[in-house]
Amino acid sequence: MKIKKIGFVGIPVTDMKRAREFYEGLLGLEVSDEMMSGKWIEYAAGTDTLAVANVGDHWLPSDQGTGAALEVENFDDAIMQLRKADVVFAAEPFETPCCHMAVVQDPDGNKLMIHKLKPQEEKGVCS
Repeated sequence: MKIKKIGFVGIPVTDMKRAREFYEGLLGLEVSDEMMSGKWIEYAAGTDTLAVANVGDHWLPSDQGTGAALEVENFDDAIMQLRKADVVFAAEPFETPCCHMAVVQDPDGNKLMIHKLKPQEEKGVCS
């Protein structure tokens, strides 16, 4: 598997309104993208992306750390390699209008997102 870069750092939240007040109002971050009918907000931080999301019970806030998304060169190959290594999947591979993603756990249970953006011409409506 070839990791190209950290795709984004993701922070799960329980209340998007409250989160946006904090990240935008207090921290002064500006929205760079809004997806999933406002359940996923991205902020540009230099050349990096910070994502704040409330997307369901498979990704909940924790005081144990924040999750990074690793942008892979080939999503299907990466998933196959992880399965062959018996890596635990916290969220099975899924597709959004913008990307393919899965959430895996390292040997200590830390969650990492395996991520592949779709080419621009394949992206659907992300909002």
